[in-house]
Amino acid sequence: MLNPIVAQSVIDHALSLGADFAELFIEKHRTASVNTLSATVESVNSGIDFGIGLRIVFGGKVLYGYTNQTDEELLKRIASNLAARDRRDRVNLFTNFDFSVMPDKHPSRIILSKDAAIDSKVAFLVKADGVARAVSESISQTRGYCMQREQDIEIFNSEGLHTTDTRNYIRAGITSIATDGTEQSVGGWNDGGLLGWELSESMDAVIAGEEASRQALVNLTAKPCPSGRMPVVIGNGFGGVIFHEACGHLLETTSVAKKASVFHDKMGEMIANPVVNAVDDGTMANEWGSINIDDEGMATQRTQLIKDGKLTNFLVDRVGGEKTGFPRSGSGRRENYRYAPTSRMRNTFIEAGDSNLDEMIASIDKGIFASHMGGGSVQPGTGEFNFAVNEGYYVENGKILYPIKSATLISTGPAVLKEISMVGQDFALACGMCGSSSGSVPTTVGQPAIKVDDILVGGNA
Repeated sequence: MLNPIVAQSVIDHALSLGADFAELFIEKHRTASVNTLSATVESVNSGIDFGIGLRIVFGGKVLYGYTNQTDEELLKRIASNLAARDRRDRVNLFTNFDFSVMPDKHPSRIILSKDAAIDSKVAFLVKADGVARAVSESISQTRGYCMQREQDIEIFNSEGLHTTDTRNYIRAGITSIATDGTEQSVGGWNDGGLLGWELSESMDAVIAGEEASRQALVNLTAKPCPSGRMPVVIGNGFGGVIFHEACGHLLETTSVAKKASVFHDKMGEMIANPVVNAVDDGTMANEWGSINIDDEGMATQRTQLIKDGKLTNFLVDRVGGEKTGFPRSGSGRRENYRYAPTSRMRNTFIEAGDSNLDEMIASIDKGIFASHMGGGSVQPGTGEFNFAVNEGYYVENGKILYPIKSATLISTGPAVLKEISMVGQDFALACGMCGSSSGSVPTTVGQPAIKVDDILVGGNA
């Protein structure tokens, strides 16, 4: 996408200003989305974006600028402007580019540059809507979406790296809205991955519609949740959002390097119950949070974060590695060319254990089963969180009694890790978007069902 001669000239110019490291990140980004309201197509949108990000590093200081143009002189001016206050004599010589491309572990067939498949996407969403509304007369409306994008990237840096990659993302979902005339509730289903619209071959519109409406109807009949400290079983799949938000971010060198994480000095120590094993893996075939290379050009990898309760690794980007001394983990990510990369999660999850869901439920005297988690808020640095339960049930004497509503889980990441006493076998993953200092990136969360022995539950009973 960028002439290597131009890239060489710009990077050498940045080095002549005294930079320790310089990098060009070139991106072409195609998007297409379909949105439905019940059986009606509400919108069809598409677009293309192109840009170049220039990162210059002086010691631990990162300077960043971007443009939509490939003009050599403009890129040099950006470099000069960025380095205006830090300029010094040259300290590094330019290293000739060595072009290489990592093998594609995530093959895609029905991609935007070949076929947007709008008719097929509309047909899937309309069918899911019909199924969802046929479940019950209480289902008043649905909302569906299908988002697809294709991202081509090219990276040059002053260490001689020249590489390219193409990423294809697809995600589809439906939300059902139920009402009984006085109250309203929602339920949802979604799926996605690092692939093209061939994802539809593994999706079933009937299952999508039925699941969204099932959850909405359960929530419509739910009773107020009791509050207080109690044991909680958190369901598999998107239940892993708590580990992602409340613990995963604390293991990124973005916070570790600043000593803003409570785990910054805990490497090798027990930070969780011994039944907890946690991983961040960017290599999983066609998973939503996977990548062949990170946005610094490094091959992605599987990173064991916690092993038998012990902290074993952080998630490390280039700058984070230089500041902390920990080896890079292929975790440098950014939303697009407008952002400098930082250490970010990919597919982050608690690994399967030996317990099963029935055993966990049976072990509860009085507590709740949070079968489907929702969103929430997290305090950076401490991992203090407040997460909503999208679908939950009150449990007494080891039996599920009734569905509950307005439940929230309140604690801190470090506290929750130590309160996990049982880890299930029903491992599952779920798609999400993660926002941080380098923008919003696709990430996968996951876990089997887990039992937390003691956590504060907020409710309105």
